[in-house]
Amino acid sequence: MTSRTPRDSRLRLVPRQPVAAARRAVTTRAKRPAPRPPEGTPPPAELARQARAVLAGAARLARWADSVGAGAAGGSLRAGPDGALPKAAAERAAEALGLTPHQVRIDWDRARLAGLVELHDGLARPGWRLRAWDRDDTAVLRGWVALFDAWSLARPAPVGAGPAIVAEVVEALPQLLSLLHLSAGPVRLPVLLDMLDQRVAELRTERCEVPYGQDPPAPGGADEAAAAGDAAGASLAALLDWALDALRTVGALVPPDGAEAAHDASEAQLTPLGNWSVWVKLEQICVAAQSPAGHIEQSAEAMLRGCARLTPGPARTEYRAWLAARSVGAAVEELLTVARGEDALLRGLAFEALRAVGAPAEAAVRAAAGEPGLRPYALLWLVEHEGGDPETAPDVLTREESTWLWVDTAAAVADHGETQLLVRHLDSAVQGSVPRLLEEVRAVGHPRTVQVLVALAAAHPDPALAKAVRRAAFQVHTGGV
Repeated sequence: MTSRTPRDSRLRLVPRQPVAAARRAVTTRAKRPAPRPPEGTPPPAELARQARAVLAGAARLARWADSVGAGAAGGSLRAGPDGALPKAAAERAAEALGLTPHQVRIDWDRARLAGLVELHDGLARPGWRLRAWDRDDTAVLRGWVALFDAWSLARPAPVGAGPAIVAEVVEALPQLLSLLHLSAGPVRLPVLLDMLDQRVAELRTERCEVPYGQDPPAPGGADEAAAAGDAAGASLAALLDWALDALRTVGALVPPDGAEAAHDASEAQLTPLGNWSVWVKLEQICVAAQSPAGHIEQSAEAMLRGCARLTPGPARTEYRAWLAARSVGAAVEELLTVARGEDALLRGLAFEALRAVGAPAEAAVRAAAGEPGLRPYALLWLVEHEGGDPETAPDVLTREESTWLWVDTAAAVADHGETQLLVRHLDSAVQGSVPRLLEEVRAVGHPRTVQVLVALAAAHPDPALAKAVRRAAFQVHTGGV
């Protein structure tokens, strides 16, 4: 016999996995054999050994900071407002490690860029890579790649170089690195300078293209003034020297007097680490170009919509390939813009793609945590980024945030999933019973609450529960209690 009152049925508390409930697995997908690195590439263990050597000073300083922070008030060493090590702390580290304060500051910057040290509200804490440093070669290599990706921060740009031309050089460098990789040997600086000049000219031409129906920029405008200021500053040759010096600093290029290759200061050559890293990035681009998805040239929204049809593994491959073809800052901002949209599925997928970005996205994600619509996703991202267990990460959310996320995920399921997925989504709620769930869903104020409740009522096989859900939807719609 069917009860005519809403049942206080217990909801099974299971790990909450936003978006996963709405993803539809692909049954057929062409498989591509695992790519093999170029002949002569050292094995991963040797590459990891080289990466540890490059970051030895940074790891040593990170361990010192961990030991000092363990005995400090509050349990952590506090960094300066700009993330730098305060003068007193730098002097203490220099004395303890037998270094100069200048060397300490360099190692501190490297430790932060490689994820060996993480700052949380100004407090320095050891990153998860530091804890895995001696036993996990993959963590070591990813730490070095993070440092390599941030090469432009390793050395200050030449005095007088305007921000526009510096940004152009940074954007042009992947093409130069590809040439160095494909050459499989030293390349003369005049060749690199010529390619840099061509690439910068192409970037400027692309910026000057005016879409149909728009007026061209007025002469003497801000762009022209910026270009004039750049022209009066550092030359492209000086900026090329700066870029190559920064790449040598992070271990991507062989020093001019290095023993690994016989070449002088008029040549540039990738180290085994640099060669391997550039190959990985090129391979990611090739995977996207040759795969059925092929989203590398699409917008973030189009890429995420395509990845919604993929299982998590292939989707991550697409994310990485899409990211490899863009500057980190622009890619992160584009993903967050999509996350702010109305499609809840794309919101969850955008944060999955941001997980593929890793540490370079941390600042933007922390800022996004201040936006109510993104806050639950951002908090879960930060917990997992800091090494937390994904199974317990949802515990960082308040009751209201968990409820909001439940409604948002239900909206993704209702829009893109199957009816039974929406019914099963009830099991992931943090509330212990259906009446309490409906009460808190009504109070949380999610813009899709009515649509979610109506869809759930239509899908649920229990008539009494469906009736209670429909009543809640009507109350939200009419503003009742």
